[in-house]
Amino acid sequence: MNRLQSVIGGMIFIFGLAGQVQAQPASNYDQHKAFDPTFMSEPGTAFRGGSGAPGPLYWQNRADYNLAATLDTTQHLISGNSEIHYTNNSPDALHYLWLQVELNLFKKGSRGSYSGNVPTTAGGIDIQSVEVTQNGKTYAADHVITDTRMQVRLQQPVKPDGGKITVTVKYAFHITKNQFRLAMMDSKNGAIYDVAQWYPRMCVYDDVRGWNTLPYQGAGEFYCDYGDFDYKVTVPANMIVAGAGVLQNPEEVLTKTEIKRLDKARQNDETTYIIKPEEVGKPETRPIQEGMLTWHFKMENSRDVSWAASKAFIWDAAKANLPEGKTVLAMSVYPEESMGENAWSRSTEYLKHSIETFSADWYPYPYPVATNVGGPVGGMEYPGIIFCHWSINKPKVMYFVTAHEIGHNWFPMLVGSDERRYGFMDEGLNTFIDIYAHEKFNHGEFGPKRDGEFDPEGKNPARDIVPFMTGNNTEAIMNYSDVMLQKNGHMLNYYKTSLGLVILREYILGHDRFDYAFRTYIDRWAYKHPTPEDFFRTMNDAAGEDLGWFWNEWFYQTWTLDQAVTGVHYANGQPEKGSLITLTNNNQMVMPTTVKVVESNGKTGEVKLPVEIWQRGGTYLLKYASTSSIDSVIVDPNKQLPDVNPKNNVWTNDTKLSGK
Repeated sequence: MNRLQSVIGGMIFIFGLAGQVQAQPASNYDQHKAFDPTFMSEPGTAFRGGSGAPGPLYWQNRADYNLAATLDTTQHLISGNSEIHYTNNSPDALHYLWLQVELNLFKKGSRGSYSGNVPTTAGGIDIQSVEVTQNGKTYAADHVITDTRMQVRLQQPVKPDGGKITVTVKYAFHITKNQFRLAMMDSKNGAIYDVAQWYPRMCVYDDVRGWNTLPYQGAGEFYCDYGDFDYKVTVPANMIVAGAGVLQNPEEVLTKTEIKRLDKARQNDETTYIIKPEEVGKPETRPIQEGMLTWHFKMENSRDVSWAASKAFIWDAAKANLPEGKTVLAMSVYPEESMGENAWSRSTEYLKHSIETFSADWYPYPYPVATNVGGPVGGMEYPGIIFCHWSINKPKVMYFVTAHEIGHNWFPMLVGSDERRYGFMDEGLNTFIDIYAHEKFNHGEFGPKRDGEFDPEGKNPARDIVPFMTGNNTEAIMNYSDVMLQKNGHMLNYYKTSLGLVILREYILGHDRFDYAFRTYIDRWAYKHPTPEDFFRTMNDAAGEDLGWFWNEWFYQTWTLDQAVTGVHYANGQPEKGSLITLTNNNQMVMPTTVKVVESNGKTGEVKLPVEIWQRGGTYLLKYASTSSIDSVIVDPNKQLPDVNPKNNVWTNDTKLSGK
């Protein structure tokens, strides 16, 4: 026994010492750090309120696009024209504009080529001309390209509070087999092109940092303004184009049979073939046999568009059901090699279920169409369209990848956070909603893993993440993805974030309070640009709980949790008169504490203690109304918390007798 335990003689004496023993020198815990009143204490503004809601003067700029691209399958070259209609809703006059030219990541000498394993054989983007139309005048714009950003210097500033300008960029780039997030591949029935980051687009100008011009280095993803997209893709006539948004000219690019099948799919919960496996590549699947066809798509209130093209696509579709009787069209395109019940033949079923679950649980899916593309890109998300690798051939993997990628249509496509700066705001929040959708699919068909590998749906994910949290290269979540060690990016942005939200929902707030607050966040920030503080403040505000201690320790720090039970004593030595259980918080992270007590007479009790027990120090004396001697005391009996030393979570009579 320790010194404190040896001098405790009775219950009154013990209570008298309680205030003194809360500051044990052996503890690594400082309650002033855990409950820091200065954390996130900056006052709200007229743009972003202290409650986490957009303020009365919140604004964001708008970018509407008219895009055109032509695919040359001989040279694997895409030539395009990007016409951007930009509206400056800010209170600031803009003397220059910043655009993203993210394809320069693949140019030799790019910053990303030095900071990561980025292929540079594609050669980046060839900007052929930049024109500006402003106040009725069109002129060739002075522009400077720096890595993956392009500054357009204006002859006159764009006026604040609704000033407009049009920027037109002509460009071309090659697409290769070894790029990522966009690429091409060969298949049995023809090449497949997954095309993303394919046009110059606006950087975001916001009230937090002005122009957001972080370079694209590969790990950090995207931050985009919202607008309407009208785009045309011209490809060889024998190819099918799967594009984000709604196809505007089906009668020009589809056969009457395909149009009829699509109409049937819109009314049918079962998957319907639009192009059957045995029909792939046959002349009757195309309205013309030679030359080029232009596919025309529109997408409203989106932050991006992407597309894929191939003559090798099998195409199927089904209706997905949203709240209030609304529906959307869920579709999949994939090559013959991807067929099979363990692989892509169930893709649309998985896509449909994910959309329906996320819509019912959190917020209705925001677009008329959702498409899953089986091709060279392995797991990438865009509004209304996702790219998943053609080779996936395990049902559980196929479901989870599909659910995860389409889940990004909530974070960050709907709730438009800055992925490049805060990867956890899209990957972690999305992984969190995936967990619950995964559990619901087909009455638990893909039940949680039990193989001991860390898995957010696993048996004890909180304990599984402990080795990562205690490693030599531990980092905080609140870091750029491009700064994180490569092996840490997934663990931090995806798994530590999602686990933290699971703990918050299951252990701290409960389902009702968490769900209400989480839906409030989505409602408040749909089609807007929240920061991490907007998320944290909204959750605090809507749940009615100051969770500053949790946000700080989980997202900003690398602290660890070590709760322990260090002793059991009886009132006046008589168990039937009550017990005093000594609990300690040895490390800097704090959490509410659940204590399970088993008595020798078979009686079992469980006590849930709030996080406030640690506000005045690292020791807490729990008065427990025992009726007999205690056989065991267990802290965190259901293993819901990432305790780094679970051995001291259990006290037994054997522990006492052996002096352990």
